[in-house]
Amino acid sequence: MKRKSIQIAMCAMVVFCGCSKPISGESPAKPNGDIVAGKNVKTLSLGAVTTIVHPGMLHSAADFARMTAKVNAGAQPWLDGWNKLVANGHSSPNYVPRPVDTIVRGRAASGRGENYILACQDAAAAYQNALRWKIKGDTACGANAVTIMNAWAAKCKFIDGDSNKQLAAGLQGYQWANAAEIMRGYSGWSASGFTAFKNFLLNVYYPVSSDFLIRHNNTCGTHYWLNWDMSNLCTVLAIGILCDDISKVNYAINYYQHSGVGTAYIGRVITATYPNGMDQAQEAGRDQGHATMEVPLYGTFCQMLYNQGQNFFDYNPWRHINPPLLGVSEYIAAYNINTTNIVPYTTYNNCENSNQTVISSGGRGNIRPGWELVYNYYVKVKGKTATYTSQFATKVRPEGGGGDYGGNSGGYDQLGFGTLTFSR
Repeated sequence: MKRKSIQIAMCAMVVFCGCSKPISGESPAKPNGDIVAGKNVKTLSLGAVTTIVHPGMLHSAADFARMTAKVNAGAQPWLDGWNKLVANGHSSPNYVPRPVDTIVRGRAASGRGENYILACQDAAAAYQNALRWKIKGDTACGANAVTIMNAWAAKCKFIDGDSNKQLAAGLQGYQWANAAEIMRGYSGWSASGFTAFKNFLLNVYYPVSSDFLIRHNNTCGTHYWLNWDMSNLCTVLAIGILCDDISKVNYAINYYQHSGVGTAYIGRVITATYPNGMDQAQEAGRDQGHATMEVPLYGTFCQMLYNQGQNFFDYNPWRHINPPLLGVSEYIAAYNINTTNIVPYTTYNNCENSNQTVISSGGRGNIRPGWELVYNYYVKVKGKTATYTSQFATKVRPEGGGGDYGGNSGGYDQLGFGTLTFSR
């Protein structure tokens, strides 16, 4: 994730050869410079939120009822998803949090070393313990989820570092908020404790994410990659939902639809569209480790708003073959599910004239959780065909979460466990 500006990807050019498999309908490419520039976005838009629904982030009350019924019945694939959760040490009721007074990501002026992985691990643990309590009524896990969040709320006061601190805010802020949303109303979490945790997010995480979305460190709008913008937008949205702050929720909606100066504005989340229904991912020319990160983050944003009555899954202002999330998901999945597949690529150029002329093969075949969310909505709920998204979800199933995909920060970029939580 570290890297603050768009650079030309150092990668080998993907070429057509006898052993490769071009994706049907890939040519000719249709560049969408107008989309990148934020032009020609139709006036069609979704309305503002006027009330906040709880639970209403990644999971609704109906979602939890379904999970509980399916797991108790031993139904698949929910049971496999549940077993994956229980097997993860972060979900243990004996997990011990390690809060710090200052989270550091990147080079800090104070000279402090990086420690942000502690927040990555503990946010994952809070969420996983919360799931075990909510789905099966495990009181020990419920108590530990609260213990973890209370410990951080009591101790942590600041996020420090260079601009990478904004990744620490964006990638973990929405995760903490989702854990707290699951535990709201839990009898073992005092009103004062819940308020203290909300204040922790409002005072430590929100200012960093909000400032990033407003200023982008005084850079031009497309200087930063999509994962920076979308993660911080998810954090602002999630904190707004948790804290019943309608203005924050509507800020996120307006940023995505109309006013965002960064890459999470809908006019910039894709960089080209093609006749086969695929949409080129903004980070495809960078590397596939980050490109595969776009789908879970984008899906998280849409899912949280969906549970607030705003359907951005289907929002498609240009009337493309697929809405942007599905188009991006199909594009990234096609390129990563089979290394002999060829997808089209249109040169991407950001506001600093850093051209990326070829798709990057770096990290190709990368596996991240988060595809069940997209697959289940479009295929199971809407009945659409999503060939490559379906294949990717099948490959990852059952999805794990933080701690199942490596010990570095990339292993904690998504909450995961979508087989359990999103299967229909």
